[in-house]
Amino acid sequence: MADLVSDTPLPLLQTIAVVGLGTMGTGIVEVLARAGREVIGIDISEAQAAKAVAVLEFSTARAVERGRITEPECADILARFHTHTDLRAAADADLVIEALPESYDTKHQAFRELDTVVRPETVLATGTNALSVTRLAAMSARPERVLGLRFFNPAPAMKLVEIVSSVLTAPQAVTAVTDLAVELGKKPVAVGDRPGFVAGGLLFGYLNQAAAMYEAKYASREDIDAAMKLGCGLPMGPLALLDLIGVDTARAVLEAMYAESHDRLHAPAPVLKHLSEAGLTGRKAGRGFYSYEAPGSATVVPDILTPLADGPGGTGRTIRSVGVAGSGTMAAGVAEVFATAGYQVVLAARTESKAQAAKARVGTSLARSVDRGRMTAQAAAGTLELIVPAGSYDDFADVDLVLEAVAEDLDVKQQLFGVFDKICKPGAVLATTTSSLPVIACARVTSRPQDVVGLHFFNPAPVMKLVEVIRTVLTADDVHTTVRELCGKIGKHPVDCGDRAGFIVNALLFPYLNNAIKMVQEHYASVDDIDTAMKLGGGYPMGPFELLDVVGLDVSLAIERGLHREFRDPGLAPAPLLENLVAAGCLGRKTGRGFREYAHR
Repeated sequence: MADLVSDTPLPLLQTIAVVGLGTMGTGIVEVLARAGREVIGIDISEAQAAKAVAVLEFSTARAVERGRITEPECADILARFHTHTDLRAAADADLVIEALPESYDTKHQAFRELDTVVRPETVLATGTNALSVTRLAAMSARPERVLGLRFFNPAPAMKLVEIVSSVLTAPQAVTAVTDLAVELGKKPVAVGDRPGFVAGGLLFGYLNQAAAMYEAKYASREDIDAAMKLGCGLPMGPLALLDLIGVDTARAVLEAMYAESHDRLHAPAPVLKHLSEAGLTGRKAGRGFYSYEAPGSATVVPDILTPLADGPGGTGRTIRSVGVAGSGTMAAGVAEVFATAGYQVVLAARTESKAQAAKARVGTSLARSVDRGRMTAQAAAGTLELIVPAGSYDDFADVDLVLEAVAEDLDVKQQLFGVFDKICKPGAVLATTTSSLPVIACARVTSRPQDVVGLHFFNPAPVMKLVEVIRTVLTADDVHTTVRELCGKIGKHPVDCGDRAGFIVNALLFPYLNNAIKMVQEHYASVDDIDTAMKLGGGYPMGPFELLDVVGLDVSLAIERGLHREFRDPGLAPAPLLENLVAAGCLGRKTGRGFREYAHR
């Protein structure tokens, strides 16, 4: 103990034992062996130990084939890895990393046995996703040498490593493990001991909400996953990711998080329990939220829940011309989408000059597409000719579909729908592009609520493939069929959702963003570390604070308030830090300051 509480740094962590040779443990072994460390692999199952060797042999052989390492280097890597079935093999290790199942009992037993085996200065690291490192350290005879070292799956590819300190951890142990992580080519993020740490704390709450959304039959599993992939640029949808992680593993992590946080958002959705107890634990079982070709396969196969290829069926209405109300970025983008697909578009604003400016914005966007080789100059000119600017909504009299893309203000939108009701011909579809307001509130100011539907495009509309199709309790079947078919014709992917706050994407995205703000507010982690954790550990294209500053903190606050008002869940109340920044006029990139400062343009 004296060595760890003194100022003397620990020696190089050269010999490292990995306890538990499942998927994660085997991945950690590969990272360490490739980095020149002597690796002792320990698993009570001889078959599992042999499998770990085979995995490393296959991986290094493939690296040789691809020219990444030489044959001698491959031989050296394999020679540095030795397997055992007894924890006593860890006696000479400088560092022990346990990668055992998420169970306090299992991990406690391993730590108690290691106390009797390893040297006093040996660092003990737990790879837990969510269990309390402090609680595990307390069971050790030398808690000052215990910390968390969380790799992400697959360990050889994922750059993030969370290094978790308890109140008992010696600084020298943290420094030694941090230096090791850097030498391994990883990006270490230092965090304190709280449920889920950074990445897990944000990720599992989001996954849990997606499971609850599916369980409530609000949206299909395919639509939930497509919405988050196409709307947020995520590599996997949340339900597919739960199947990859393991439904039982996710449930265990959430149980541990809830036990520590008592946050309702961490209380596992009942469907996770039902699937786990039925043995439908995801890819490893061949079935979870989806069905797979075989246990362990990543290939999804159709099952009884797979939607029909021809959609909802029925006959839709004929759409030849489209009216777009608005002059901002979204209005111009939606007009471009329809014109590019060959539809005649009336782009109307409050004044002729605003409408002309919106059309000019479309022209600029089309010119960029020409410059990038995405379309010819002739095609761009033809597309632009299909857009007719108008300074009056009276020009919508003959269109088959009209969409409003004005400010996200319910009063403004309701006034506009009142105008549509008077001007548009019978049978015209009336649509709102709202991202958060109730569609039914727009429908009820008309004399034809059956014709009203939500079409939530994502910004920038010409690029983003997702459209959330929001059907109210009064939307007619043929209107629903019409807009779904139309989405296909304009090259978009429609997902169905009901008329409630946030729809699919915002209902899952903004609680995650709000929880990230709470982490900073509570001084748990920095803005930079959280962004890094979610980009490197979760595969997110942007960190939560990068995204918040792009969206606008005022817009984000309005959505958070809408979700809280709709669901009345205390966990959805906007973080006070967000409220304070908005009150101070720090709205993100558009004002030059949000969670970060930006150069004035």
